[in-house]
Amino acid sequence: MSNPSVVIVTGVSSGIGRAAAEKFAQQGCQVFGTVRSIAKAQAIPEVTLVEMDVRDDASVQKGIQSVIDQSKQIDVLVNNAGILLSGSVEETSITEAASLFDTNVLGLLRVTKAVLPHMRAQRSGRIVNVSSVLGFLPAPYAGLYAASKHAVEGLSESLDHEVRQFGIRVVLVEPGFTKTNLDANSPQAASLISAYDKERISVLQAIHKKLSNAPEPEGVANTIIDAVFGPWRMRRPPKGKASLLSKLRRFMPVGVVDSSLRKDFGLG
Repeated sequence: MSNPSVVIVTGVSSGIGRAAAEKFAQQGCQVFGTVRSIAKAQAIPEVTLVEMDVRDDASVQKGIQSVIDQSKQIDVLVNNAGILLSGSVEETSITEAASLFDTNVLGLLRVTKAVLPHMRAQRSGRIVNVSSVLGFLPAPYAGLYAASKHAVEGLSESLDHEVRQFGIRVVLVEPGFTKTNLDANSPQAASLISAYDKERISVLQAIHKKLSNAPEPEGVANTIIDAVFGPWRMRRPPKGKASLLSKLRRFMPVGVVDSSLRKDFGLG
């Protein structure tokens, strides 16, 4: 896609979203970044902040309409807003799972549905959905988060088939561990079960170690920029570990991948 001018990035308070918004602004785009509270958000140079809660239909419609009122068009949507949750599948309550999916899947859907009529009318657009390596790999003690990202991947592939007739393409960006507040402050399921303690603690220790050595979000932001300005490709894992994991998942035997993953998370 060449010379997109109006870009929306959801969830720009920190991390990947903030880094991506800054890079789009540096490219000369008119950038709108969504935050849940403008009063609590830190300003980003050359980025217009838009108050939006992706969990609320009315808030999403109001936010997107404010962008249209100011710019008259939307060329790029980056669905970045999301939350994490750790804990075994059995420990995760239905309420916790529903809240996770409301943000990670339905939130993405709300914003996409609000933007699509405008992209269809202009017969062009690119939608970048920020997934995760957990969108194509299993992950112990992050089952519901992984399930939400698997859902994002299926939705994205289906959507791309449906909207390319209007000149719109959908891209998945699949980061691995990245040094962001989202990862570092990941909540646990509220009702823990002692039978899982030993393995859960081992996995969380492995995750903490990975996060301490994780790359900064700028690398993922660069991949998002490439996903917009470069030729269309459905999946774009950032360079490094995420790209390697993507290749392993595609080409290595399932048993080898399974054993490697368990060892990587300290499960033996």
